[in-house]
Amino acid sequence: MGYERSEPAAKELGAKDPEFLSTLERGLRVLKAFDEDHPEMTLSEVAAKTALPPAVARRCLITLVALGYVGQHERKFLLRPAVLTIGSAFTASMQIDQVVAGPLQTLRDQTGDSASLTVLSGTEILYVAHVSTDRRFRVAANVGTRFPFHATSLGKALAAYLPEAERAALLAGAPFQRFTERTVTDGTAMADRLTLIAERGYDSALDELDYGIVSVAVPIFGRDGGVIASINCSTSTTRISQDELVRTRLPMLRGAAGEIEASLRRWPTLEAALRP
Repeated sequence: MGYERSEPAAKELGAKDPEFLSTLERGLRVLKAFDEDHPEMTLSEVAAKTALPPAVARRCLITLVALGYVGQHERKFLLRPAVLTIGSAFTASMQIDQVVAGPLQTLRDQTGDSASLTVLSGTEILYVAHVSTDRRFRVAANVGTRFPFHATSLGKALAAYLPEAERAALLAGAPFQRFTERTVTDGTAMADRLTLIAERGYDSALDELDYGIVSVAVPIFGRDGGVIASINCSTSTTRISQDELVRTRLPMLRGAAGEIEASLRRWPTLEAALRP
């Protein structure tokens, strides 16, 4: 299932900071262009997907090939395993496993659900930690996966607690992309949903990103009270109803959130890294 991904406005960033390196931004844009739907691309396809002039895309690709992050197969370019070192450096340096893995694994073992921790990245959520079950969904999630905030319980559990200006910036993206008939696409309806989440302390999504998926999520707060992440339990609608999921999983999720928040106080560098 594809969707339109949002990217930071590089021109706006560059205009604000004269030391912004547009060449580095373009190279990273090329790396991020490869995904499940585009595992290999020609030069013209990379240029089209990144909105870069072909000559610029070509220079980026040649540089990335020389550095070992991109390879070539006939006329097509593809990522090489060396790109994994970029993500693994974050995981290793920030002690993610020590802080997050334990509580998420306990959730999975107690419930049989998948459990995840995500942060906000632009208008999307980014999976930082994920403990899966053997059940297969058409929309799969792994570390590094991105989904639009508006179609997930994880995203709305984050957005509901953002400062007013940041929340308004997210809502300004309405109407949002529709994935199912239950996806909230209207800006006013989303604002009401976020208000409700802030009042009750959690969000639950049923068939909003794809049919057959039900989830419940709670926010993770930093020492200053600001939201920094969210965690959830997610499973198939054939296993449990939405009401039952919320009733049985919410106490466990809140307990896991408390554990993670306590651990983050001992790892201030990780807390700083996770902040929106």
